[in-house]
Order: sequence, then C-alpha cells, then structure tokens
Amino acid sequence: MAETAALITDDAVVLGLLAATLGAVFWTSQSAHPFWRGFYKYVPALLLCYFIPALYNTFGLIDGEQSRLYYVSSRYLLPATLVLLTLAIDMPAILRLGPKALALFLTGTVGVVIGGPLALLIVGAISPETVGGETWRGLTAVAGSWIGGGANQAAMKEVFAIPNDLFGTMVAVDVIVANVWMAVLLWMAANQRRLDAARGADTAAIDALRERVERFERDNARIPALGDLMIIAGIGFGLMGLSHLVGVPLAGWIERAAPDLAVYSLTSSFFWIVVLATTFGLIASFTPAKKLEGAGASKVGQVLLYVLVASIGMQMNIKAVFTNPGLFLVGVVWITIHAALLFAMVKLLRAPTFYLAVGSMANIGGAASAPVVASAFHPSLAPVGVLLAVLGYALGTYGGWLTGQLMRLATQ
Repeated sequence: MAETAALITDDAVVLGLLAATLGAVFWTSQSAHPFWRGFYKYVPALLLCYFIPALYNTFGLIDGEQSRLYYVSSRYLLPATLVLLTLAIDMPAILRLGPKALALFLTGTVGVVIGGPLALLIVGAISPETVGGETWRGLTAVAGSWIGGGANQAAMKEVFAIPNDLFGTMVAVDVIVANVWMAVLLWMAANQRRLDAARGADTAAIDALRERVERFERDNARIPALGDLMIIAGIGFGLMGLSHLVGVPLAGWIERAAPDLAVYSLTSSFFWIVVLATTFGLIASFTPAKKLEGAGASKVGQVLLYVLVASIGMQMNIKAVFTNPGLFLVGVVWITIHAALLFAMVKLLRAPTFYLAVGSMANIGGAASAPVVASAFHPSLAPVGVLLAVLGYALGTYGGWLTGQLMRLATQ
C-alpha cells in the first residue's frame, strides 16, 4: 500500500466513522427539532451521505484512494443490494396499476435514455469543451441513477471506469438537478386538481388504486423476526455469490472468444456480476421469496446501499465539483427532455398528474424519493412509488448501460 498523509488509515476505524456519520445523518433527518426540520427541507439527506465522507477525504482525515472499503462494498454489498431491491418487485401488482401508470414510468425511462445523448449534442454545439474527452463516461453515472438508483449508479461507475473526481462532479449534477425537479413535482402535487381539470384528465382510477395500495400494505407488512432477517441475508448474499460464480468466468470466456466486445463492457466481470444479480433478483421476485418484502427485504438492501454510498463518497474530492460547472447545463437540458416527453404523454393519455409525478420520480429519484412524491398526493399511495421505483432498479443496470453506449456514439 502506498504511503498516505491521512490522519486515519485503519479501515476498521474508517468504517466505524462512516457508519457513525450515516447514523447521525438519519438521526438528525428524523428529528422534530425546528432547526433540523428546516435544514433538511432544503438539504437532502442523500447528498450528505455522499458529501460528508467526501469532506473527510478532501481535508485529509481519511484517504479514499488507499482504503479497500469501496472495493468490498462494490463487489459484495452492491450485488446483494441489487438482489434485495429487485426482490421487492411484484409484477402483478405493478400491472394492476394500469397501463397509464406503466406508460408514464417507461416514458420517463425513455426520456433519460435518449435525453443523455441529446443533451450532449445540444450542449456540445454550444460549448464543445464542456462535454469533451471522457465526459460521457461520467454522465453514465447520472443515467444509472436517474433510471434506477444509487446501486445502479455505482454499477455504472465500475462498468464505464469513471475517474473518482469526475464521478464526484456527476454526483453533484445528479443530486442537485434531481432535487430541483422533485421540488417542481411536489408543487404539481399541491396543485393536482387544477392541473388535472385543465387537461381534462380521468382521475377515476386513483380511488381504486388507493384502495388496492392500502390492502396490499395491510396484507404484507409485519414485524420481522430473526429468521426473516437471516433468510433475507441468505438470499441477498447467496445470490451475490452465485453472480460472482457465473459472472467472472463468463467475462473471461467472452474476453478470450470475442475481445472486441470490450467496447460494450461485455468482457467486464463486474458488468456481468451486476447484471446477473439484477436478473437473479427478478427471478426470485416470482417465487415465495418476494413475501420477504413484508419483513423489510428492501430496507436491508438500502442499509447496504448507504454503506456503499458512503464508501463512494470517501473517494471524492469536493474541489473537483467546481472544475466544470457547465456540466450542470447538461443536467438541466437532460431533465428538460425527460419532462417534455412526460408532459406530451400525459396529455395524450389524459392521465392524472399523479402518474406523471410518480412515474418520473420513480426514475429520477428512486425508492428514496418516489414514495415522498406519491405521498404528497395521498399518504396511502406511498407504496405505489416504491413499487415503480424498484422496477427502476431492475431497469437501471440495463438502461444505464444502453444510455452510456448512445452517449459514447454521440461524442464520436
């Protein structure tokens, strides 16, 4: 290991520091104290989970480059996270939400996939230096996050070999642009009746949807027992191990048989590990294992995810965020294309504003934000945001990779 000037070099101590930091962020974010309520009204907790560890790294308290925590988190915790978040998918329940809900969700996904390369072309025509070089690689992190979530973003970081400093800038673009858009969606929630009436939207399905969601929640929620948690851990880490068992030799075989496929990341063992983990999670969601969501399978997955988030953050240098502010313009153009497609589709289908807002945030914000937007329409609808968001986790790996390939072609 190379020498480092960091104050803390023991990974056990670093892990303890990161865990304590995450605990402090969540404790304060749930506090009823007026200061914290006002603070988190404007500063998202997820942003702090990334950037407090980045501050530790920037000011020399720890050395993210020398620590092995990110390697362990990305190779072991990330695949298990993908399994547990994907395990929550209940495809019949999602289909019962109706074709309009799925249409708006998938329109949002398409908006992210085509919005990335279009934003690169538009901003590149105005300011070529802003999107030059390997910038497209960094933007794949935004694509992974905006289609799926943090786990998919981390997957894109590895699959497309995004440098740490560039990744730090992209996290800022992702979080800031996404939260501004979330504020717009919350305003739409507050004005939903006026917006729906102006478009002549058919809102009759919302009442039936609310009833189904309340029944689903009652039938599945339970206090997890030790056995539940052990089974959840067994499935998550067991399928993680199976993903390594199959993915590593598969990548090696492809590299020997067709080395030219490296440009599509098909020779990357990490690519196959995350794809297989997502696929195994999807398969498991059609088995009785999906009932473990009632015991908190996705919450366990999110615990693992936030450890990964912190380990990513500790590799960032905050100063790098300000090296290319023009990238925020790329994010704004990108989210505008996403929004334009959604508005066109919601007008075409005469769909309620609820479907637009939740379909969008299930992509852009994921399982952390989609329930917030859904509950702004009605508290009982929060699980609908979760259902669509976990579908985004399933698509995030595939969609992020596709967007990356389109952006690579757009810059050639």
